[in-house]
Amino acid sequence: MSDQVFLSLAPQIRGLAAASGHRVHVKFDASAPAPAQALKIGAHQPLEEGWRAGVPGSLLPPAVHIEGVGTFILTETGPSRVANRAEVIRGKVAVVTGGAQGFGEEITRGLVANGAFVAVADLNLAGAQKLVDELNKTAGKPVALAVVVNVSHEDSVAAMVASVVAAVGGIDLFVANAGVLKAMPVVEQDVKSFEFVTAVNYTGYMLCVKHASRIMREQTKYHPQGWTDIIQINSKSGLEGSNKNGSYAGSKFGGIGLTQSFALELVAYRIKVNSICPGNFFDGPLWSDAENGLFAQYLRTGKVPGAKTIGDVKKFYEAKVPMNRGCTGPDVLRALLYIVEQEYETGQAVPVTGGQVMLN
Repeated sequence: MSDQVFLSLAPQIRGLAAASGHRVHVKFDASAPAPAQALKIGAHQPLEEGWRAGVPGSLLPPAVHIEGVGTFILTETGPSRVANRAEVIRGKVAVVTGGAQGFGEEITRGLVANGAFVAVADLNLAGAQKLVDELNKTAGKPVALAVVVNVSHEDSVAAMVASVVAAVGGIDLFVANAGVLKAMPVVEQDVKSFEFVTAVNYTGYMLCVKHASRIMREQTKYHPQGWTDIIQINSKSGLEGSNKNGSYAGSKFGGIGLTQSFALELVAYRIKVNSICPGNFFDGPLWSDAENGLFAQYLRTGKVPGAKTIGDVKKFYEAKVPMNRGCTGPDVLRALLYIVEQEYETGQAVPVTGGQVMLN
């Protein structure tokens, strides 16, 4: 069986199960014999027709065996419809790029705590694996998977998505969190650093949406009441300019343009696309790394007049926030759960800035 056939069938089976009231993981085995209670579908029988004829009501077969293809093993992870926000993510499959550290790690931990299975997709595979090992050990069962990815390389993104589908059969929520920056005045900006930021933050987001949405489209094909979500972790710098940080702000402004455009296109496949624009995550490595963090970069570039130490830079930025603190992982997670729960919204950029940026 070709990869393209598998990348269609597994998500379609997940969608059919969801339409019957079940969130499931799907694992394919080409050589496994059909279990006694498996749903058996002929080689030339349409998948939906075979499912509707062989699965009465809300029952869930333990497996689906397609003649000439192989056996898809189904493992139930929860009901497909829930009554409240606390349960909205339970049993779902999520992917978090840049999920091994910073906001990504906070989001990963929060999703797992709320019952999701999370693929931690990161260029730092060792860091992702370390986090996954901890989460799985704490839960006493597999709740996360480590996958390597360079979001700026299309082959890497395609391989990452295929790995997730091979492990669990599909994707319900894709969190495009991976991001980088190189802060410097435009009069000193080199093209190489500008293109690096653009490749990860802008092109990388497009590549992730391209390949994740193909899976989501198949997943909702036979589930007309189902929705999947793509959420970009943007920035308040996507809502207003950032002094001496133009490459980053430009990539984030562009990201919101992509979000709005993708939302218009993908809603036909019941895929919602939204951005979250957090304020400054002062405690994460993006800001606090002693060598390459923003506090250190801004101190070196003189972005904060009169600052002598990293502590001076941090106090300057905390004073800009009406709530007098930086944004945290739980702040972002609450916005994310709202977006997933809210079925009547797409193409939005949701600020989570402590009042630092207010929409007109």
